[in-house]
Amino acid sequence: MTTLTDRPNTALLVIDVQNGVVAEAHDRDGVVANINTLVGKARADGVPVVWIQHADDELERGSEPWQWVPELDRDAAEPLVHKSYGDAFEDTTLEAVLAERGVGWLVVTGAVTDGCIRATIHGAFVRGYDVTLVSDAHTTQDFREYGAPAPDQVIAHTNLYWQFQSAPGRQAVSAGTADVAFTAVAG
Repeated sequence: MTTLTDRPNTALLVIDVQNGVVAEAHDRDGVVANINTLVGKARADGVPVVWIQHADDELERGSEPWQWVPELDRDAAEPLVHKSYGDAFEDTTLEAVLAERGVGWLVVTGAVTDGCIRATIHGAFVRGYDVTLVSDAHTTQDFREYGAPAPDQVIAHTNLYWQFQSAPGRQAVSAGTADVAFTAVAG
C-alpha cells in the first residue's frame, strides 16, 4: 500500500475536463460519461472528488474554453485545485487537499493522456501514492502531426505500461470504469 503513513483513504481526481481541452478529444463523449459514472460512485461511497483545472496563456482563466464541460457537475463543496503545469502537484494545493483528507490512493481520470494525466500519475507515484489510472476515463487529442501515435494508441499504451509500474510499497493499477469499486480500492 501507499508509503504515505496514516493515509488509508482514496480520492477521485478529475483532471482538466474543460471545454477547450477536450473539444477535439478522442471518444470525448464516452470518456465524459465514464467520468460522470465514477463521480457518482465516489459520491455514493463518500470518497472525495477533487477537481483539477488548468490555466495558461492558451487556456485563460474565466474563459469559455477554461470552463468545465457542461456534462460534469462539480459540487461546490468538492475541492478545486487550479494548476498551470502538467503535474497537478506542481505549485498547487493538491498535496494539502489530499493530506487533509487522509488520501494515499488516487483514482485518476481526465485529459490529456500524454500530458497532464501522464505527468500527474507519475508525480503522484513518486510522491508515495498508490495510483489507479481508469483506462476508459482519460483521453487525448490527435497529435499525429507532431509525430505522436493515433490517440487510441496513446491511450492504450499508457494503460498498458501503467499497470507494470512498480516501486517499494506502492501500487500502479489500470482498471476500467466498471471495475472501479471505491470501497475496495484502498483496503
